Amino acid sequence: MKVLIVEDEKDLADSIVSYLKDNGYICDSALEFSGADLMINLYQYDCIIVDITLPDGSGLDIIRNLKKMHSSAGIIIISAKNSLDDRINGLDIGADDYLTKPFHLAELNARIKALIRRRQFAGDDDVIFNEIRIITSERRVFVNDKPVDLTKKEFDLLLYLISNKNHVLTKETIAEHLWGSQIDLVDSFEFIYSHVKNLRKKLVQKDAKDYIKTVYGIGYRFEEE
Repeated sequence: MKVLIVEDEKDLADSIVSYLKDNGYICDSALEFSGADLMINLYQYDCIIVDITLPDGSGLDIIRNLKKMHSSAGIIIISAKNSLDDRINGLDIGADDYLTKPFHLAELNARIKALIRRRQFAGDDDVIFNEIRIITSERRVFVNDKPVDLTKKEFDLLLYLISNKNHVLTKETIAEHLWGSQIDLVDSFEFIYSHVKNLRKKLVQKDAKDYIKTVYGIGYRFEEE
């Protein structure tokens, strides 16, 4: 899952990024409004964690801009402000959750997981697509109740494909989602082919149907035959 942290307190932002990365997330961060606004226009995120008070603007305007863009990202506000008006205002304009500083990073992680489950998988911890079952909290995959041994990237790739089933995903989009915005610096995205090939092979070896379709010259689509 890919997360953007918009927080002007650098030490706090670094702590959040470090904790979430240790828990398997791909993270970008921005210390100010202008940087965050640029990133939400360039990249797609599963969840955006945003402080209300920023040096050059308001986190509420970040939320407004996301809604104008029809972004599917979940939004969690983090703020030292604890007034009812701030909470209501943030939720009214489109935020999904509100966490008051100081908070435990474990609670933030739990809220991110719950938010992503609600938005992408109707609140379920188990994601089931025909004979494929994914237990997201345990990062385990089964085909016809037989476990499939996937690498971290293969697991993330499968979850991303299934959560976007029937949509064409470009190689660039897949790479950016699984490796973060720094992947823009690479010269070629052909390495995605190897990850897709390995994932497809492991699923088919466990008697799953081949749902991963190649869209030549563009990328891949996960669809039912």
